[in-house]
Amino acid sequence: MTTYEERAAVHAFGDDSLGEHDAVGLAAAIRRGEVGAAEAARDAAERVRAVEERLHAVQVRVEAPVPVQDGPLGGVPSFVKDNTDYLGLPTAHGSAAFVPRPARSHAAFTRQFLSSGVTVLGKTRLPEFGFSPSTEYEGAEPVRNPWHTGFSAGGSSGGSAALVAAGAVPIAHANDGGGSIRIPAACCGLVGLKPTRGRVAANEQSRRLPLDLVTDGVVSRSVRDTAAFLAAAEAYRRSPALPPVGLVEGPAKRRLRIGFLEDSPNGVRVDASTRAAVTETAARLARLGHTVEPVELRVDPRFTDDFLVYWGMLSFLLGVTGRTLGDGFDRRRMDGLSRGLRETYVKEWRGTAGVLRRLKRAKEGYAESFRGLDLVLSPVLAHTTPRIGHLSPAVPYETLVERILAYVAFTPVNNVVGTPSLSLPAEAPTADGLPVGVMFSGRPGAERTLLELAFELEADRPFRRIQDVQRG
Repeated sequence: MTTYEERAAVHAFGDDSLGEHDAVGLAAAIRRGEVGAAEAARDAAERVRAVEERLHAVQVRVEAPVPVQDGPLGGVPSFVKDNTDYLGLPTAHGSAAFVPRPARSHAAFTRQFLSSGVTVLGKTRLPEFGFSPSTEYEGAEPVRNPWHTGFSAGGSSGGSAALVAAGAVPIAHANDGGGSIRIPAACCGLVGLKPTRGRVAANEQSRRLPLDLVTDGVVSRSVRDTAAFLAAAEAYRRSPALPPVGLVEGPAKRRLRIGFLEDSPNGVRVDASTRAAVTETAARLARLGHTVEPVELRVDPRFTDDFLVYWGMLSFLLGVTGRTLGDGFDRRRMDGLSRGLRETYVKEWRGTAGVLRRLKRAKEGYAESFRGLDLVLSPVLAHTTPRIGHLSPAVPYETLVERILAYVAFTPVNNVVGTPSLSLPAEAPTADGLPVGVMFSGRPGAERTLLELAFELEADRPFRRIQDVQRG
């Protein structure tokens, strides 16, 4: 009998209408009449059922999904993350502290996402309020990594990443307030782009806060799927404050000057597997004709502590306003991580003005670091994907937050300064066969450059496929 501690790869690829298509390929097959949109939705729902008992990625399903064939991704089955309103479905935010009510309307980003033509099959799970980099709970099954179910799928968009990596759907909604697109993409071997702040419709919770950290996007198995989503989102709503991206369809001829960052600016050193993945990627870039040089990312030495205080402020505010989310809200039922963050803020709240001032100034050091550079290459995370339980909210708070800060040491800077950042699968897996991600970051509005480079790396060495891994 296979246990979760044994080698246990889980995927749903098979001989049905979805085949091995990515989202762009499936949409093209639907347009040509080779596959029906209703058939694709039905087969995707069956794939979800086939893996859900092992992955625990789905929060709620749409009873009778209605395929929409208009849009560049017309008829492609997908999911919305369960911190974003979808008409008629409850939005639970991964929390057991309240009973969610059905949403009365779509969120602004949901409308933008639907404009691409995707068929929404339901909503995916996330850790409570998206605070954790691992989708785990105190009183429920965690979301498991399809490459090895003994390990985390990442967070906070862990449910979306698990379904896409397992082949249940080709693409799914994700959002990122401290790494929550890029972290699960790295854990699950996916493409995960956090767009520039303002590139897509504003996140309705985050935009009301003193510092808007959250940007919505997708996780996908191919670069062209992420590029197609971004082009569709821009066609629906273009930000006049940013340069247009358009539809990126391949590499550019221009060679780039890329900074190379191995260790985190907060002093956290990366593990050997992660360092090897970044070093190997830097060597590939040089072979492809790009200039790669060491860079130091200039951030305030207090950045990590300031981000932790702001993170705690978010938990504190949720504890105060949570009754607006649903019935019977009780902040005492928030999980250990949420409670610990709230208590951290209660101790530090007098310094809030200074924290906000320093975080808002972070863009100055970031911009200075990019002088003469097009992009910066770094790890996504300081170490490889942890086992289930390492980042559980049941771990004592002081230990848990120490582990989180030693893991999530690179991604939050882009959320604070609002810049685009992209996670891509590196070539070599860990000893356990798990993916390792590398990250490229740019100046505001640099999505086209990021995607063009991602196309080049994907063409140079195609990403590993889970369907080629022997099942557990």
